[in-house]
Amino acid sequence: MLVKLLEPLHVSEALIEKLAEPIREKGHEFVYYNQKTTDSAELAKRSEGADIIMIANNPYPAEAMEQNDQLQLINVAFTGVDHVEVPQGSQQNFMICNAAGYANQAVAELTIGLTLDLYRHITRGDKEIRADHFPGSFQGSEIKGKTVGLIGTGKIGMMTARLFNAFGAKLIASDSARKNPEAATLDMEYMELDQLLKQSDIVSLHLPLLPSTKGLISKEKLEQMKETAVLINCARGPIVDNDALAEALNTEKIAGAGIDVFDMEPPISKDYKLLHAKNVILTPHVGFFTDEAMELRANIAFDNTIAFLEGRPQNRIQR
Repeated sequence: MLVKLLEPLHVSEALIEKLAEPIREKGHEFVYYNQKTTDSAELAKRSEGADIIMIANNPYPAEAMEQNDQLQLINVAFTGVDHVEVPQGSQQNFMICNAAGYANQAVAELTIGLTLDLYRHITRGDKEIRADHFPGSFQGSEIKGKTVGLIGTGKIGMMTARLFNAFGAKLIASDSARKNPEAATLDMEYMELDQLLKQSDIVSLHLPLLPSTKGLISKEKLEQMKETAVLINCARGPIVDNDALAEALNTEKIAGAGIDVFDMEPPISKDYKLLHAKNVILTPHVGFFTDEAMELRANIAFDNTIAFLEGRPQNRIQR
């Protein structure tokens, strides 16, 4: 089989070569493109003849699949696969797998970091102390004793819960899919979403982007939050009505927000309302992006390829 890695994985080429050794040892061909491209035609060209393609979080267009009728596996070195544009009515018999779990710690730590920045005014403090008009010290808050509402209690949600628990926070949760049995060990109480929003000091999102979750945090839901509450989103941008969030921040309906994900991938257009909202900390979709996470996802992605070649596909998303 022909295996093609269409974009860099932000690890050394030496590690890529090491991970590709078992593929070649099994008699398969491995091709690696070390330059990122977002051009649909170029991605289609790179995909030509491949039985297995490996990608990361770069959008993968339907055009690339339509021109390759022998494609058997799209191996996504990422958790979400919503950037893979499967052709409508496609009859191609290919699988999609992902690298879920590689960034659990990384995303959970950024969630904590954004919360700390909002509570202790770290970014603001850096700007103020460098300015000639430094106004003096300003008062912050502590996580200890606060009620943290986790919306989604999968692996990342529970990793985040454990970190907040270590700070001494009270944990509550809402999850329409399932109740995580680990919640009991953290004294986490499950409740309906509306109840959670009304009780939480910190609301943290940990959901996939699905038709059922798109726009879940609407203007009406934001209005149920405390005026002193903050919202953290390191999940998927469209889960939140971000125009409504900007309005809630500017009218002080909620106290702040920490946002790593948007309605589009950065760079963000200058007229995007969150860019001009009050008391919001923005990061450019880097929740997953640590040295450790990049190495782990490369290992998972190549394990997925090898497992498929051995006839035991794993981490399957759909067929």
